[in-house]
Amino acid sequence: MLNRRSFLLQSAAMMALVSGAGRGGAALPLSRRRRVEVAGLSAPIEIVDDSYGIPHIRARSKPDAFFGQGYVVARDRLFQLDLAHRREVGRLAEAFGAEFALHDGRARLFHYRGDLDQELARAPAEILACARAYVAGINARIDEVVANPALLPLEYEILGVRPLKWDVRDLVLAPGASLGSVEDEIRRARLAGMGLLELDAVVAPLRPAWPLTVPEGLDAAAVSEADLGVLGLEGLPFGSLAPRPDLPVPAASSNELTNAGSNAWTIGPARSATGRAILANDPHLGIGSFGPRHVAHLSAPGLDVIGGGAPGLPGIMQGHTDRFAFGRTNFHIDQADLFILELNPDDSELYRHGDGWKRFERVDIAIPVRDAAPAKMTLRFAAQGPVVAHDPTKHRATSVATIDLQPGGGGAFAMIAINLARDWKSLRDAFRFHPSPTNFHYADVDGNHGWQVIGYAPVRRRGEGLMPVPGDGRYDWTGMRDFRSLPSEYNPAKGWFASANQNNLPPNWPRDRIPAFSFRDPYRYDRIVETLSAQPKHSLADSVTLMHDTFSAPARQLMALLPTHGSAGAEPAIRMLSGWNARLEGDSGQAALFEILWRELGARMLARIVPEKARDLVTEISPSVLLGLMAGPDGRLGANPVAIRDALFDAALAAAWNSARQIMGPDPAAWRWGALHQVRIAHPLSRIPAIAAAFPAIEGEGSGGDSYTVMARWLRGSPSWNVSGGASYLQIIDVGAWDNSLMLNLPGQSNDPRSPHYRDQYGPWIKGEMQPMLFSRAAIDVRAVGRTLLRPGKAPS
Repeated sequence: MLNRRSFLLQSAAMMALVSGAGRGGAALPLSRRRRVEVAGLSAPIEIVDDSYGIPHIRARSKPDAFFGQGYVVARDRLFQLDLAHRREVGRLAEAFGAEFALHDGRARLFHYRGDLDQELARAPAEILACARAYVAGINARIDEVVANPALLPLEYEILGVRPLKWDVRDLVLAPGASLGSVEDEIRRARLAGMGLLELDAVVAPLRPAWPLTVPEGLDAAAVSEADLGVLGLEGLPFGSLAPRPDLPVPAASSNELTNAGSNAWTIGPARSATGRAILANDPHLGIGSFGPRHVAHLSAPGLDVIGGGAPGLPGIMQGHTDRFAFGRTNFHIDQADLFILELNPDDSELYRHGDGWKRFERVDIAIPVRDAAPAKMTLRFAAQGPVVAHDPTKHRATSVATIDLQPGGGGAFAMIAINLARDWKSLRDAFRFHPSPTNFHYADVDGNHGWQVIGYAPVRRRGEGLMPVPGDGRYDWTGMRDFRSLPSEYNPAKGWFASANQNNLPPNWPRDRIPAFSFRDPYRYDRIVETLSAQPKHSLADSVTLMHDTFSAPARQLMALLPTHGSAGAEPAIRMLSGWNARLEGDSGQAALFEILWRELGARMLARIVPEKARDLVTEISPSVLLGLMAGPDGRLGANPVAIRDALFDAALAAAWNSARQIMGPDPAAWRWGALHQVRIAHPLSRIPAIAAAFPAIEGEGSGGDSYTVMARWLRGSPSWNVSGGASYLQIIDVGAWDNSLMLNLPGQSNDPRSPHYRDQYGPWIKGEMQPMLFSRAAIDVRAVGRTLLRPGKAPS
């Protein structure tokens, strides 16, 4: 029987394809109107692409809207999706060769080992249906491009591979273990073994403050990098596919991991110039390769959400629905621990646990390898989790516990649950699906705004997770705490709330529930507070300005210590920096000189206070530590700390001036911070010549800011000055007047150099020119440049 409503909706969609852009829009070129039959849909959906490259998905059911999201992200970012998917499920070697087998083995070691169907069943039926539909949307696009290879992204022909189909079980099979803290544990233990544990505070002072001690039973002197085992594998060896196989693709540097973070603020109606709430958010992620966010708009009865999503994860991470805006910054929960296991000297498959010996669970696997026999490996699992190192000669092994591998610890359904929520109360129901540590910001059309820390925290039998611990059971985890044990605030009296990865645990927070000690220096947060506190009425334009603020608190503090006079070599730098406003503007020569001085000063301070034997461990100095030693030199500098500080400062000023002349030329009037701080975005496999030729680098502009300005633009490690990360996706939401909202997404929506959206947001991002985030049907249709009608059908044969 023909459903009349279905027939009318389908007819309307078809008429839009025939007549053009809809209300107020010009007729679209035939090349921008498409009809495609796809498998997995329950009813037709329309995808309207606006002039900014944002796809607006109009569906008749919520699952079909998520199908559309899967389809469009695969349309715009298929190779990005595919490469990450292969890496996570451990299927790189079958496409790229034997060099990738070890990486596949590591990936499979961190697969969820419980009942996958039971994990899927944890999700309510509607959420699971949306997840299945998202995966079906990805697969529908894969079917389409495989059937018509002319549609395949360029990488596939160059590399001689084809995309891998998805299964919804993959979303819980490979949750992507959060292991960022384990290297810190190794560093601390190694420093303790040298008798230099106090030096750990040079790299990363504990926040909140906490006494750092060696766990009972740990032989710190025996800890080494070898205890990281397969976690120490370098980046993927795509250099093996290039003429020069000595060039691996680098992993994220420690500097990038240290600076990962975000800014967010919510302004209540009473403090807003619009009389409505404002929510601003700019997640700080890596810059230099594939864009980490893809923007989409999903609409269906009971669902209307737009914003930035992570390719491969269903749903929108930052954005707004028709009822509320939402954003996020990193909170800090230590969600991974290393355990040192003692092996039985007579049987290395036994490890000490409890009152006796326990046998590893062993899994033998065969990893398919392109043009070669399968690679055979043995995976081991201890009571705590995967075994990453196993050395019978030393009677020693290492296992890892991580939240992601606990039942319910994967976050594949979190964004769907959040997107389907309608208000603060239903959001709190959705938070139980969100294990990763996040400051969640909220503002709704009724004038409410709130903050809730979400994430799961391990309950440890003993210890705080700051160092490796014996794996004999004394330190094992006994459970998890969810968001209900974490702080929140709703409609704060001051009328606004902000977070920027600082320690925002309330005063007198219970010491036995401190989730981590890795909160960031509060420079960005303090600047946001200073600005918002001084604005009785905050506007959208104020948010744009604040989001691009280049004031540097570390620079201001260091300039306050600048000597009046110095040696002949230091005098030119002193004169140039005197009176500087501490703003790291791209066109500022003083900013460029400051950054060179900051690097010089940090290197010289480290050389002064860190013994030679510890310099491979203490390679960075926290800005608060550096500034503290400059303002209040102490015995760490030597017998006459003030004189040593003064000499060190003078030498750094002279060296910075010389370096600046060498790097930027002899004329200081021509120096520019942006000339050093370049924004270059290249394909992650650009070391392969054919890839480099097909995917031109997006470059040519520089940026202001650095790691500690609100406009976060991290510096890549020495000797480079390029931008390595920061706020690549930005949003400012006018809550309720949605079409006033603004966004940027560096460098654009598409990874295909043939697309007009390959780099169209690079220039606006550099200039800080926010773009409209269109939401209403009328506003979208006026700016429509493409329409696609997806209809239920069979997959291409």
